Amino acid sequence: MRILFFLLSFIMLSSCNPDYYAIPMKQGMWRGELKISDTETLPFNFEITAKKGMKIFNADEVILVDDIDYRNDSIFIKMPVFEGYFALTMNDTVMQGEFIKESLDRILPFKAVYNKKTRFDEPNQKATVDISGNWEAVFSKGIKDEEYVAKGIFKQEGNKVTGTFRTATGDYRYLEGIMDGDELKLSTFDGAHAFLFTATVSNNAMQGTFYSGNHFNEPFIAKRNDAFELPDENKLTFLKDGYDKIAFSFPDTSGNKVSLSDEKFKNKVVVVQIMGSWCPNCLDESRYFSEFYKENRDKDIEFIALAFEYAKTEASAFKSIERLKDGVGINYPILLAQYGTSDKDKAHEKLPMLNRILSYPTSIFIDRNGKVRKIHTGFNGPATSEKYVEFKKEFESFVNELLEE
Repeated sequence: MRILFFLLSFIMLSSCNPDYYAIPMKQGMWRGELKISDTETLPFNFEITAKKGMKIFNADEVILVDDIDYRNDSIFIKMPVFEGYFALTMNDTVMQGEFIKESLDRILPFKAVYNKKTRFDEPNQKATVDISGNWEAVFSKGIKDEEYVAKGIFKQEGNKVTGTFRTATGDYRYLEGIMDGDELKLSTFDGAHAFLFTATVSNNAMQGTFYSGNHFNEPFIAKRNDAFELPDENKLTFLKDGYDKIAFSFPDTSGNKVSLSDEKFKNKVVVVQIMGSWCPNCLDESRYFSEFYKENRDKDIEFIALAFEYAKTEASAFKSIERLKDGVGINYPILLAQYGTSDKDKAHEKLPMLNRILSYPTSIFIDRNGKVRKIHTGFNGPATSEKYVEFKKEFESFVNELLEE
């Protein structure tokens, strides 16, 4: 209803004030804040550039945004690849409005202030602990069917902290924040996810809360453990007894049904990517796969992506897929396997030969004879640093083994 009210208001303003235009966004650094609870806001920094574009910063990540539309007294900022957008009004130094994801009916109140260059407010005191290193974490401990482990990887310089949490299904991407005494605050915003972590740290232990937007939060605990490792990503998803192949037939963006039995894939190594256009880890993986595919088109290797979309209609799901393909420059087919939900149990119904679908993304490696040789759950993206480098080496080595057979 709020979205409908906003759109109706916009139409009325457009018709009543045809000569009134929004104030252009002031060039320079801004701090945006998404209100995720009555007591918590999620901050991130962005820059308005001379070319009327926008750069969003998360630690080493820079997201370029150029889809900015001025309409009467409003500004609409659409994120690249993902469907979320900002609907804002502003004066010279303040923007206010909402961040909207229509397919999920989610709205986050938003405010940004000009010339605030720090992500969080300056700390009240020096850090009393250095969290640099590896941490063994447990989220939702003791809660049935919700508990899971993660590995915290952090680097701290003075009060500034960067890093991420890795899980068995992927990572929480580029986190950036501060230590204020013994209080830790980390955040990231990438257009798909808005994550905030708060924790108290003492005696090599931390206890805190993880917020995902304003729709979800959960407790977590962690202890310093440099030897901790997550379960093997190559053993979490596997074929059920009696299967050595997978089969499917789904439409591509032109409406053509595609399957592994098509001539294009015969006698070739094939990587099947289970993913969604809404998923940041899938975006990271798609960028890597797309680059690898372009550099190895002369070899007998093909990629196919199976998209599980939460978009409410088939048309909007294909639109999201096309946006991803265009934004990344993907030259391999992305098939629409499901729309209306990204529920993993529903996704499993489309690939019943698997024991389960645990994560978006999941990658299935198929040899020249059509047999599944390995299934890799999740993706260790560039925010994981050394693990990302390790993944690429492992991927390329295994693909070359299959090509040489």
